[in-house]
Amino acid sequence: MARDNIIDILIFFEVARERSFTRAAIKLGMSQSTLSHIIRDMEALLGVRLLNRTTRSVSPTEAGERLLTNVAPRLDEVHAEIAAVSDLNGKPAGTVRITAIDHVIDTLLWPRLAPVLPHYPDLNIEIQSDYKLIDIAADRYDIGVRYGDQVAEDMIAVRLTPDIPTMIVGSPAYFSWHMQPTNLHDLMKHNCITLRLAGSGGI
Repeated sequence: MARDNIIDILIFFEVARERSFTRAAIKLGMSQSTLSHIIRDMEALLGVRLLNRTTRSVSPTEAGERLLTNVAPRLDEVHAEIAAVSDLNGKPAGTVRITAIDHVIDTLLWPRLAPVLPHYPDLNIEIQSDYKLIDIAADRYDIGVRYGDQVAEDMIAVRLTPDIPTMIVGSPAYFSWHMQPTNLHDLMKHNCITLRLAGSGGI
């Protein structure tokens, strides 16, 4: 049966459930003769009788009952899923994958996400904490939080914070034994705690 006949099948289900052409016609806003013609065409196409008709009642045949039992629930499920998708209507739903480092997650992302998530129960957040500069698109992440100089040229970037100043510090106890640096080159002579990036291998 062609896909175009799906409406005819739905009409058959309505007549079979109501067990009346009259009630089905009222419910569907169609004439009884139109419904009767559609059912006859379906029966001719399938080569089986779907409804037993008398002057007082209508009831599904064995073939009609089989359609009603096995096919109708599946079409109802399809209708329910379509309705569910329509109900989303712009509501955030699904899984959002984010990659960022620990500090950004703790100080920037989570404080912003925590108050919002209870309002969107269909939204799932997955955050990966990693200093490795992974390929956001290739690894199928939706969002990657990076410092400005680490954003690829072809990525769409949205500023999340003002410029963040950074500084290098040393304890008074350390400088009691070492000369204080006066420029960045002097740092090469000091015992600095450094972070080596897993992706590039650079410090």
